[in-house]
Amino acid sequence: MSPVLVDSNVLLDLFTRDARWLDWSTDALAQAADNSRLVINAVIFAEISVRFSRIEELDSALTATDFSREPIPFDATFLAAKAFQTYRLRGGSRHSTLPDFFIGAHAATQGYRLLTRDPRRYRSYFPTVPLIAPKSGEDR
Repeated sequence: MSPVLVDSNVLLDLFTRDARWLDWSTDALAQAADNSRLVINAVIFAEISVRFSRIEELDSALTATDFSREPIPFDATFLAAKAFQTYRLRGGSRHSTLPDFFIGAHAATQGYRLLTRDPRRYRSYFPTVPLIAPKSGEDR
């Protein structure tokens, strides 16, 4: 089965013990890990880092045996910029997070599934990416 790129929101749910999402994120991550290689990239690493005081703590939480670390391919950065441009032309907020577009484009160009609890933007701008997400009534 194809690798799974793990969105930062799922990992932050675990690290912050989010009351609403902890159970869903824990179960979804465990299921993905049972069947696939889990992947993060530098953007995901950076987004998660705000919850840690030291890089060594973050490295310990995201071990190389559990998560493969991959660079974002250049073709993914190009796709992310084009998707973000489309988003802005459709009236999207300037405050929207460009990192989501890098994450979606990484999954799209590599043929990865994406584990996220906030699938709306990914469905809109990266419709070919298979999502592992809460049922539509659960997502925000």
